[in-house]
Amino acid sequence: QVQLVESGGGLVQPGGSLRLSCVASGSFFSSNTMGWYRQVPGKEREFVAIMTRLGATTYADSLKGRFTISRDNAKNTLYLQMNSLKPEDTAVYYCFGGNSWGQGTQVTVSS
Repeated sequence: QVQLVESGGGLVQPGGSLRLSCVASGSFFSSNTMGWYRQVPGKEREFVAIMTRLGATTYADSLKGRFTISRDNAKNTLYLQMNSLKPEDTAVYYCFGGNSWGQGTQVTVSS
């Protein structure tokens, strides 16, 4: 059974940074594409970034240059480094992989 557990969310001021982590259980992690999505209440879940098992990355156009996805296959962990955060980045951030979703971690950007 695949389980994904996100952490690292919180309250940050505009211009600040956060790093999200997603720890995956099971042996699927290193052989799968993993990704991050985000959702604001009342809106559809939005693509943020993905990383293939070989390390190729794709980002939402609006987030290029501020967000960086990475992974540590030895630790079964996916990361999302978020810099220069803006109030519009406020959302619940979800990890996805192995046809499973994590429970999400809240990111709030506010002064």
